Amino acid sequence: MVLAYMKDKVVIITGSTSGIGLGIAKKFASSGAKIVINGFAELKQVNEITQELKSLGANEVLFDGANLSKPEEIDSMFKNVINQFQAVDILVNNAGIQFVSPIEDFPPEKWEAIMRVDLIASFYTIKNAIPHMKKKKWGRIINIASAHALVASPFKSAYVAAKHGMLGLTKTVALEVAKDSITVNAICPGYVKTPLVLGQVADTAKARGMSEEEVIDKIILGAQATKKFVEIEEVASLAYYLCSKEAASITGTSLSMDGGWTSQ
Repeated sequence: MVLAYMKDKVVIITGSTSGIGLGIAKKFASSGAKIVINGFAELKQVNEITQELKSLGANEVLFDGANLSKPEEIDSMFKNVINQFQAVDILVNNAGIQFVSPIEDFPPEKWEAIMRVDLIASFYTIKNAIPHMKKKKWGRIINIASAHALVASPFKSAYVAAKHGMLGLTKTVALEVAKDSITVNAICPGYVKTPLVLGQVADTAKARGMSEEEVIDKIILGAQATKKFVEIEEVASLAYYLCSKEAASITGTSLSMDGGWTSQ
């Protein structure tokens, strides 16, 4: 599916220098959108990503390395985007960090950092994006949540709390902007094979006293009936579909893509 009208759209994707975010950026680039990538990356990596997105068809590519734990840097990122493109059409809140620990040992600074990046940052990005979408009477906000927005797992108190909060934020904002032809949805993937997930394996193994192989088999893929990782391209395609005309009435909801995890 190629959305012809995407060529004129400005798409901001947080946490898009790797993993799911980069996959989403590639998907939108294929329709000639103007892509704003964000994340921590060296100049060489940024240049490589920029060239790849342009080779896929991106109209223009802008990189902004805003630290999403700092509201002032988020505000500055949006100012840069408006100065460059004069619009914000699609916002994908994808950035996230993780830390695994029993609650009594959970470092407070880690807990608060996860809340700032995984939840609070989305408040600021949405707050910045909505006025520009309202001016055009069109917009799409896609929050990459998690199956952990719907169910919990031990030792992930901050992440689960943040993702549950993101789902509440999704529903509330969707109701506020529904009459402005702006949709707001959350995609809730199961385990996707990304650097973030692979980083959890060692932490979870330590927390549970298991081997990394046991964690993958019994903890990670054990929850997914398919016994397969969700593919990045699957998440990217769903995000892309939510920006189509056919998805105009889908708003304020969570879409599970978890291999059957939350059906149990």
